[in-house]
Amino acid sequence: MRSFASDNYSGVHPEIMKAIMDANEDHMSSYGADPVSADAVELFRDIFGKQAQIFFLTTGTATNTLILRHLCKSWNSVICSEDAHINVDECGAPENMGIKLMLAETVNGKITVETIKPLVPSEADVHRAQPAVISITQNTELGTLYSVDEIKSICDFAHSKGLYVHMDGARIANAAAALGASFKEMTVDCGVDVLSFGGTKNGCMCAEAAVFITPEAGENFEYLRKQSMQLISKMRYVGAQFKALLTNELWKRNAAHSNTQARKLAEKAGAIEGVKITRPVEANGVFAIIPAHAVEKLQERFPFYVWDEQSGEVRWMTSWSTTDDDIDNFCAALTEII
Repeated sequence: MRSFASDNYSGVHPEIMKAIMDANEDHMSSYGADPVSADAVELFRDIFGKQAQIFFLTTGTATNTLILRHLCKSWNSVICSEDAHINVDECGAPENMGIKLMLAETVNGKITVETIKPLVPSEADVHRAQPAVISITQNTELGTLYSVDEIKSICDFAHSKGLYVHMDGARIANAAAALGASFKEMTVDCGVDVLSFGGTKNGCMCAEAAVFITPEAGENFEYLRKQSMQLISKMRYVGAQFKALLTNELWKRNAAHSNTQARKLAEKAGAIEGVKITRPVEANGVFAIIPAHAVEKLQERFPFYVWDEQSGEVRWMTSWSTTDDDIDNFCAALTEII
């Protein structure tokens, strides 16, 4: 099966699979006290600073939710996009952990200082939840990218109000490759306090990391991770994935390929009569409207999601393993069905 539903439909990159198998030799200490995990942590610190606190987890939902739970008191709230993954796609996990979400209006999938301001009270009000965190997604759920300047602007405003900034970076590699920016330039240099660093959508098996760039923000997070059943006993297998991903810029090669394939898909599919590409292709997501009768027939051959039931807009995602043949076969089927 070849899929355009999500980049997490793809398999594990061979270099990462080899790293997992290499880590399978002999015995090693558990719960992260192994040399493979230690090496991976140092690679993260080479990027985000020696002060950064790094915690490995297995799912993006757990990473996002536990970070926000850690940063919030019971009376706090988190400001995010109305389209944010934490709001739409995590089955109420933040709310289940007692986190109130405040939804900011978006422009092309992005929140701005202007749309955030109405949700930040000018003074403390005992009758309403007090914002503690602004959460942004890079790249956004609509496939758009925050520029470095846009991230910095949000961070500057947040810090002026005493708020933390969290970045959901499930696809941060795609954003970095598309912008030609380093991870550091998009986070540390802008003032991001904590990052959910995604590996699973970029060639890993199940590897996510909570990266507390502002070290005091991560104080005692290890206890919440354990209490929330995310402390991995055989941590070396997650550490091995990140060690491979962050070595020799494998992350960049995977992400750049994925982004390139999305542009090819948009160009080829967009040339088919009856297909309308609805949004700019800035990373590895393609949004389109195709004739309604074609949707289910095409999904039978190439899984993908209907993004908006009302408008009929669909989403096609490419990955590190998407080939030119995949795109050619998909577009041939789309032409045939239409």
